[in-house]
Amino acid sequence: DFGHSSELAFVVEPSDDIAVQEQPLILYCQVEGIQPITITWRKNGVMIVDSENAFMLANGSLYVSRFQRLRGDGSSDEGEYDCMAQNHYGLLVSRKAKIQAATMSDFHIHPQNAVVEEGGVARFQCQIHGLPEPVILWHKNSMPVNTDNERYTLLPKGVLQITGLRAEDSGIFHCVATNIANVKFSREARLTVSGSHSTVYKDPMILVGPENLTLTVHQTAVLECIATGNPRPIVSWSRLDGRPIGVEGIQVLGTGNLMISDLTVQHSGIYVCAANKPGTRVRRTAQGSLVVQAPAEFVQHPQSISRPVGTTAIFTCVAQGEPPPQITWLRNGQILETSDHIKLKNNNSTLSIYGINQADEAIYQCLAENSAGSTQASARLTVLWADGLPSPPQGVRAETVSATTIQVSWEKPLQNTKEIIGYVLHIRKAADPVEMEYQEAVSKSTFQQLVTDLEPSTSYSFYIKAYTSRGASKASEVTVVSTLGEVPAMPSLFIKVINSTTVQATWEPSIKLGQHEGFKLYYRKVHLSQYTGPVLLASNVTAYNITHLDASVVYEVKLLAYNQHGDGNSTVRFVSLRETVERTVLNPPCDCMKDEQNNKTSTTGIIIGIHIGVTCIIFCILFLMFGYRGRLLMCKNVQEQLSTPQIPRSQRSATGLVLNGATRRDRDDRDLNGKQLDMNELERLFPASPSQEQKEKGITSAHSLSAPHDETQISTLPLDEFSIIEEQPDPLPKNPHGSSPAAPAPDHGPANEG
Repeated sequence: DFGHSSELAFVVEPSDDIAVQEQPLILYCQVEGIQPITITWRKNGVMIVDSENAFMLANGSLYVSRFQRLRGDGSSDEGEYDCMAQNHYGLLVSRKAKIQAATMSDFHIHPQNAVVEEGGVARFQCQIHGLPEPVILWHKNSMPVNTDNERYTLLPKGVLQITGLRAEDSGIFHCVATNIANVKFSREARLTVSGSHSTVYKDPMILVGPENLTLTVHQTAVLECIATGNPRPIVSWSRLDGRPIGVEGIQVLGTGNLMISDLTVQHSGIYVCAANKPGTRVRRTAQGSLVVQAPAEFVQHPQSISRPVGTTAIFTCVAQGEPPPQITWLRNGQILETSDHIKLKNNNSTLSIYGINQADEAIYQCLAENSAGSTQASARLTVLWADGLPSPPQGVRAETVSATTIQVSWEKPLQNTKEIIGYVLHIRKAADPVEMEYQEAVSKSTFQQLVTDLEPSTSYSFYIKAYTSRGASKASEVTVVSTLGEVPAMPSLFIKVINSTTVQATWEPSIKLGQHEGFKLYYRKVHLSQYTGPVLLASNVTAYNITHLDASVVYEVKLLAYNQHGDGNSTVRFVSLRETVERTVLNPPCDCMKDEQNNKTSTTGIIIGIHIGVTCIIFCILFLMFGYRGRLLMCKNVQEQLSTPQIPRSQRSATGLVLNGATRRDRDDRDLNGKQLDMNELERLFPASPSQEQKEKGITSAHSLSAPHDETQISTLPLDEFSIIEEQPDPLPKNPHGSSPAAPAPDHGPANEG
């Protein structure tokens, strides 16, 4: 009874059946619930009145005494039957039971004579329609075919296959079709087995391939495939989508027929039969589709619920099947009509009832139906109503305050006001469905509410409920009022000077403007009070040229948007054309031909200048590179030719090597305190012509007496004056600028160590 109302529910429902002509028929219906319960029957939606032919039994079942497929008055007992059960809680309708008459047509395919060589394959077929599906058996020479012979294969659809034919297989064959309606015999066909087994090669060939089938779950499918060839081909099966066929419930009948038992929806697909020549890739294929349908069944049943007046009730009913079922809702056995407060969503899977009242109390049914079958489930809605609840609030009024604001006011209920804990204001756009409604809570001492953030020029509906700890009152009367219209916002305005008498006003369209019909443009000289305009422009215009202006004055330009509610705020800009006139005087029109020639001359000069600059940079780089290399070689030679012993580190604080940095007095003492440098060696390292001796070229490395760190100085000195001396620890010379003596130089090694 899962998913059913406990107050009223079906225990047994009528099921589909096939009735035999002139035989009695019973349709079962059993209900449980709170008495009294009344049961009635319908056929094709029409109430069945008890008669001699059809009447209801004491247990609620329907009895048809003599089933007739067609009566003398043209009526028929075939159709869709359902039973209805009703008590004071509501009404239920059972699933629909499809009743059909048992029939059998004549054979429309009879077996045909066949002559087949020994070792070959013979196939006979007969076909007949009937309800229920006839069972077809084969006879040979008026005796039932021996089904124990593995060379004989009988397929459910009336096919007889005989493989590996022998002479004793010759004979006369016919089929017999049987169901509850009748028994019929087909015409006879002769099978002749000729000659002996041939050894001539024959390509594989499929005589009969699988046909398209549409079946229901739990039935059995037989896909036929019979092939010939010499040597005898090997028959195999596969799915076109590449998925495995599986092994559970799969069986091969005869030499290549595929049988699938207990069908499921997953068995649906296209099946391919292949006949392969043994040991080769030579093969022939045939394919057929299998569609497996599943009757509707519920995944989620609706549940009975109880809800207070004014709240929302939601029922959910989810069904599955193949093809997907259609869902229909009933209310007390009648098709449920949707309205403003009854909505169906999610392909009818969800039933929502908004603002429920006592009239909504009923039994709701969900009917799921497809071509394979139907089912139903029910649930009851109980509307709770507590005694002593407040009556609806009175005198609800709504007044428009602005384009986005409405003030709603009301008076307290007339009855049962002591337990009120607050009010709830229900707000909705008048054009929106009920499910778009929203609420605002208000304290019990407040009888008005300012509703903001509304849309301009829009109608809204309002109603009030009073709430207590035991439930809510009924809804007040609904009032509908519209917000005011809104004028457009200020547009963005830009001014561009075109020439000495014309300016262009441009602006950008924007959704922030709101609904607008167009623009108004005004302009004036700033010293005047009167505007020129308005110039009316359409809503899609975004620019306008103002001409015939006076270049000697300043202009004020004003733009605003307007609609049926009035003019919006304006945007103002000021513009002067005086600067344009002055620029024109200071910058007269150019002589284009002359400028072009000047440009060509200037371009040539620039190119020449670039070439000269690049050449100079290259020479400078080469000069620095060769000069640095020469300096390194010189310093190396000087170090090698020094014969003076190394001075202890303790004495180096006051003594250093001076290259080209000594004063004239120091050079006079070289003969006593130093050694002359080999001039031939210097000349070999630094070859120089007489003209080069006067150039600025030399390297000096000295210890500055006044600086605490090493410095490298570049000075000019002829090579014949170049020498290295070792200074004695004499008192330090005074600063050449006459300042106080500098601090002693820090401890340094010889300059050529660097």
